[in-house]
Amino acid sequence: MYSGLGKQSNERISETDRTFAHAMRNHFMYEHHRDRLLPRPAFLRRLGRHALVACALVAGSLLAGILGYHFLENLGWIDALLNAAMILGGMGPVNEIHTVAGKIFASIYALYSGLIVLVVAGVLFAPIFHRFLHRFHLELDGGDSSRRGGKS
Repeated sequence: MYSGLGKQSNERISETDRTFAHAMRNHFMYEHHRDRLLPRPAFLRRLGRHALVACALVAGSLLAGILGYHFLENLGWIDALLNAAMILGGMGPVNEIHTVAGKIFASIYALYSGLIVLVVAGVLFAPIFHRFLHRFHLELDGGDSSRRGGKS
């Protein structure tokens, strides 16, 4: 892959691989407790990405509810939106449900909606909670532990 770079490039390759692995780990996971606290702009970007994921979960759940009410209960699009939004928001259905398929769907959608609220809350609060714990851990260690030589 890096042919022609000579013997001196072996250190660069391994450092490049380590940097890439570290970047991928930080992209998909939170920083390790020995790493420095994420700077505020990067934390706000992380918070924004989590907010986008939460919005996508809510939008996808609302879309599933709208489609279910429209096709299984034969409600109009606006009434399907209203029922899906009310159940997703925890208020309960507005229209009476007449079909067996609609009743089964409404039952499953109501249970799903209760769980998705918890999932969305977790997605939104995870970066905040992690930052709080990370800062607390750094304070217990007496500052930035990444400067101290990597104590496990």
